Amino acid sequence: MTGLIEAPDANTAQTAVVPPVDGERPLEWAPHEPAPKKHRVGLWVGVAVGVLVLGAAAASTILIAPGTTIAGVPVGGLTPGAAADVVNAHLADTEITLTGAGEDQVVTAADLGASLDARALADEAYASHPMWNLGAWMPEPIAGDITLDTDLAHDTLRELVPASYVDAVDAGVVFEATAYVTTPAEAGSGIDLDQLTAAITTALADGGNALEYSGSPAEAPAAVSDEEAAATADALNAMLGKIGFYVGEERTVPVAPAVAGTWLSVVDENGELRISADEDAIQSVIDTLPGLVNRAPVDARVVVNSSGDVLSELNAGVSGREVGDVTDAASRFADQLESGDAVFALDVSETAFETTTLLRRIDVDLGAQHAYLYENDVLVNSWAISSGLSATPTPTGNFAVFAHTEFQDMGCFEGASYCTEDVPWNTWFAPDIAFHGAYWHNNFGQQMSHGCVNMPVDVAKFVYDWAPVGTAVAVHW
Repeated sequence: MTGLIEAPDANTAQTAVVPPVDGERPLEWAPHEPAPKKHRVGLWVGVAVGVLVLGAAAASTILIAPGTTIAGVPVGGLTPGAAADVVNAHLADTEITLTGAGEDQVVTAADLGASLDARALADEAYASHPMWNLGAWMPEPIAGDITLDTDLAHDTLRELVPASYVDAVDAGVVFEATAYVTTPAEAGSGIDLDQLTAAITTALADGGNALEYSGSPAEAPAAVSDEEAAATADALNAMLGKIGFYVGEERTVPVAPAVAGTWLSVVDENGELRISADEDAIQSVIDTLPGLVNRAPVDARVVVNSSGDVLSELNAGVSGREVGDVTDAASRFADQLESGDAVFALDVSETAFETTTLLRRIDVDLGAQHAYLYENDVLVNSWAISSGLSATPTPTGNFAVFAHTEFQDMGCFEGASYCTEDVPWNTWFAPDIAFHGAYWHNNFGQQMSHGCVNMPVDVAKFVYDWAPVGTAVAVHW
């Protein structure tokens, strides 16, 4: 060979010819077969399947397990939000056919304000039965607590079946003369919403979205019963017994039942009784409080002995007082009354009273046959008396009054030398010796008695009232 022989181009399929050398046959290269391309179909299929598996796994973490139902509505394979929407829509579209009250009437649950907390139930369903947990599949049904809008439902049903509705009359409370009395309740009629709600719940739980329900009337009790009205009347009547304006524990300004009856009324608010107080009526009485409450102090007067011990109280001391600011008293008392409190405490300022002491004593002069009454050493009265005869003398010395008897029989005992019955106004100061009235003689100024000090009846009454137990008595010649 005299030349280079080039191999065929590896990238071509043509046959390369090499020129002949010295009569030799030309050389030919065999045609080049390109290498076959690799096919990766299996790889792409595997990737797709993997993506699907990963997607399904991811989805299973946010979806509710198959076979789950809420209030009878299938929600498997749904997110909680989508499940709540499906349940709400199913409930709203449920149809109720009212029968038995004339022509059948059809109404939807939405028309009755039907609702349930679908989102909370859906969240509960997902929390308990997620799709990723195969053991949570096909669980027990989840019940839904369906409620109806009472006012909307009754308004809708009343319009559809008016013959089934008769309004009930609530029991009430009114004031008559001196006390609160009740007016009786009267039952009405209407559609029983509790039973209707139960029927809707059952129908949905059974997988339905339509039901028939009787539109015939059922008894509808009054919202306020006779017992409730009686309890309110009893509470008001108890308030009547103590209603008023108080200074401390003293009911200084009582409010008469007839007046309180103009203040307090009973209002029926949506089936509940409430006490209502008339602030303007209360104000009319508050305007009179200064004249009824304000007073000057009253000083005390007491009888004492020489040691200062109080023997009797002639006049009780009373503090002076003046009512304080009552600008908003009507409003505050109205609030109290509406809450059941009938005692209004007044704010008053007080002025203390003073006490006058009276030291009383009785002096009996047997020589002068006179009795002298002193108060703080000032002679306040004196009278002629009749003391004991020489055979039955009046004892002398210093004594103290120890008892009083309005009437007393004197000497009326077996063996007594005399008997005088019903001797009046006896003020006892020594054993068996008293000042007393003598109705059987008028010889005062002379010794006449069996030892007691005889006085005119009216004088004896004065001494009886004037000298309390403990009053000092001196008897001397």
